[in-house]
Amino acid sequence: MRTAIVHPGADNLRYEIRQIVEVAKAIAAAGQPIRWENIGDPVAKGERPPAWIKEIVGEVARDDLSFAYSPTKGLDETRAYIANERNLEGGIQITAEDILFFNGLGDAISTIYGALHPTARVIGPNPAYPTHSSAEAAHAGLPHITYRLDPQAGWRPDLEDLETKVAANPQIAAILIINPDNPTGFVYPQETLAAIVDIARRYGLFLISDEIYSNLAYAGSGMHKLASVIGEVPAIAMRGISKEFPWPGARCGWIEIYNRDQDADFDRFARSLLETKMLEVCATTLPQRVLPKVMGDPRYYPYLEERVAAYDRRAKRAAEVLSAIPEIAIHPARGAFYMTAVFRHGALNLDQSLPATPSASAIIAPHLSPALDQRFVLHLLANTGICVVPLSTGFNSDLQGFRFTLLEADEAKFEILLTDLAAALRAYLASAASTGNVTRPNVTAA
Repeated sequence: MRTAIVHPGADNLRYEIRQIVEVAKAIAAAGQPIRWENIGDPVAKGERPPAWIKEIVGEVARDDLSFAYSPTKGLDETRAYIANERNLEGGIQITAEDILFFNGLGDAISTIYGALHPTARVIGPNPAYPTHSSAEAAHAGLPHITYRLDPQAGWRPDLEDLETKVAANPQIAAILIINPDNPTGFVYPQETLAAIVDIARRYGLFLISDEIYSNLAYAGSGMHKLASVIGEVPAIAMRGISKEFPWPGARCGWIEIYNRDQDADFDRFARSLLETKMLEVCATTLPQRVLPKVMGDPRYYPYLEERVAAYDRRAKRAAEVLSAIPEIAIHPARGAFYMTAVFRHGALNLDQSLPATPSASAIIAPHLSPALDQRFVLHLLANTGICVVPLSTGFNSDLQGFRFTLLEADEAKFEILLTDLAAALRAYLASAASTGNVTRPNVTAA
């Protein structure tokens, strides 16, 4: 081309959670059945949306207005329902005018980072969720800036690290929180949220809180939404139905905007999000019309409690099985349906491998990189068909480990999965003595 057409940040767009699928499909074609532990799609993993939710969707779909545009901000009655529910929870009070619908939170994330001033940065957690970290890095054309989630403290944020980086990087305009966290399953205690809000207040920042899993926090986890502690600090909270109903294919998410009247720049930024959405006309109508009927149904929250209890059981069992491996540090998730295992310092080296068929070995060979956890993930895939996501390349982290899901609803199959995963880990770690190649920080269990 006679002029550059590629965005400077294009190389920062990476989503290993799905990119590993192409390798897995090739291995499946070579005869190895795949156990998909990479993508958090409850429906694809066998969870069946309840018949009563399907009935509501079918009933609403029969109304011709479900095929029409919605208002750009979203359906008035749906936004009013969400605002009322939000206000009943306590904390900051909002109105329907503070809510803006998107075609899933991926759309919202892309819009928010795309609307930022080119020099404004958002600092996020490490491990990072790639939709956020890639979009932010692509927006800036620079590596994503992160604060540390501490695996030695059950994945609590390192608040000193966060404030040090905020102070050292005046271009940081916002702090990202993912609560419950993906990929770790950590739930932010209320006092931690309040401390992060205080940092934002003192440095003149706004907050982004991705709360897509907020209604999937486990009993006793201490889950609090940002609205409960936000005070007068400007913020954006992000919610959706993809994981809750579950209906990921609906692509239905929304943002709640807090305290836009406290800062003129933040108010202008919030208006720019609406103006951007106007160019798309609106978000999808059908799931918006369904939302109040499903969430307002007396069967909804008992249904979520059953699902959450199952995730909690699996999280505890996974931690029990994998924590028996000395080279692994792991903490049970307290929300959502993911867990992250971290390799201890020096556990991995370039000489380790697992046996695989010649065809599977040939498939993974071109993809093996210097990233030691990524090498384990590929050998695991070729050997067992278990498809997980490496922490370093998949979640923009300086830690080595992997994320897996808690979505296998068949308890017997989940137990087999854990048994096979633990056996593969032991075999891989024993396949070559440590060479001292690893320069990652030391990780010990809390």
